[in-house]
Amino acid sequence: MSAPEFSYSQHQLRQFAADVLRHARELGASACETDVSEAFGQSVSVRKDAVDTIEYNRDKGIGVTVYLGQQRGHASTSDFSPAALRATVAAALSIARFTAPDPCAGLPEEKLLARKSMDLDLHHPWPLSVEEAIETARRCEQAAFAVSPLVRNSEGASVSVQQSQFVSANSLGFMGGFPTSRHYISCSVIAGAGDNMQRDDWYTSNRNPARLAAPEAVGEYAARRALARLGARRLKTRAVPVLFEAPLAVGLIGSLVQAVSGGALYRKSSFLLDSLGQQIFPQHVQISERPHLKGALASSPFDDDGVATRDREVVQDGVLQGYFLSTYSARKLDMQTTGNAGGSHNLIVKSGALDFEGLLRQMDTGLLVTELLGQGVNYVTGDYSRGAAGYWVEKGRIAYPVQEITIAGNLREMFKGIVAIGNDVLVRGSKQVGSILIDRMTVAGN
Repeated sequence: MSAPEFSYSQHQLRQFAADVLRHARELGASACETDVSEAFGQSVSVRKDAVDTIEYNRDKGIGVTVYLGQQRGHASTSDFSPAALRATVAAALSIARFTAPDPCAGLPEEKLLARKSMDLDLHHPWPLSVEEAIETARRCEQAAFAVSPLVRNSEGASVSVQQSQFVSANSLGFMGGFPTSRHYISCSVIAGAGDNMQRDDWYTSNRNPARLAAPEAVGEYAARRALARLGARRLKTRAVPVLFEAPLAVGLIGSLVQAVSGGALYRKSSFLLDSLGQQIFPQHVQISERPHLKGALASSPFDDDGVATRDREVVQDGVLQGYFLSTYSARKLDMQTTGNAGGSHNLIVKSGALDFEGLLRQMDTGLLVTELLGQGVNYVTGDYSRGAAGYWVEKGRIAYPVQEITIAGNLREMFKGIVAIGNDVLVRGSKQVGSILIDRMTVAGN
């Protein structure tokens, strides 16, 4: 079976974008920006050795934003025919005529746009047939069942292969785009019997299939995590140190990004308003943004506005050095864009000297959190309350699993209370950070 391919070349996508810009100019727009994209892939899941689902996806679309001075209109289509492109531009213009002027609307400053092409090694096709994907998922799940007879059920193992490409352009002369890929293997299993049953999962994700963990390793680790949770207890309410396992520590960094993003700031819906230049972490915390890392999952030479991305220090010695701003949110705040329209790019939190075992020893007695439930984060006040599960730690060692508890605190205090950041970094997304140890949180149980 031959590997599927894109329906269009990059040259064709660029031509569609150029046609949109031409139509906008001819129809009277003062400025225009457009995004042309297509994506395709397949996902296969296997449960208890039987094929559960096979899904194929192939999508395409063109988004058009036009300006009449400071009036803005947007329209989109999945029809790439010449008539449809012109009609979509006309629709966007019709919307713009009925919108109120917005003094912050418009394209970025021309000098900020990306002009240099850059190969960041983001496209690695995985020519995996559906039969091979099924076999890979089976190997993953079988490895989980082979760990112990106590692994008795499965929520399935999945293999996903995805590719996409796009071109962005605007009437200031910017045009850029490139293909990307992202693949993953995951497994979720259930261990135990009767009233003593637990589930856990694991996955590996990368742009390059050669850098994915072996399916057998994913399945085995998912099973061991589920087995380790058997016999989980509840805890009495107390205030103790809390260690967030690396996959969950990413969420804490995500909370920082949310709180210092332009939209939250200009709406005044963040607990970190006016925090630029303020000490919000201990001095040992350093967070860098590195948009140009080869092969990384959040690399890009430009943001969604076409603004060139750049390396920068977001947090230095615990002091917040920069927000995450798009062109629009920067204007709302009377600042300059940081090249973050669309989100952050490869946030890297500097690791400390301790590995995971070292963090447990430093914590001595407290809670290791390996699962969070619910969305109990108030970004206006910083209040944080989430359902959780994990392990009670005594004298630097895991004593027993715990469940049906809640951890609570305030993000401002949690950020300042970061005692250590581990070197057990797990890279499978846009943020890279090891496990994070926080000095004290309230753990609510019985």
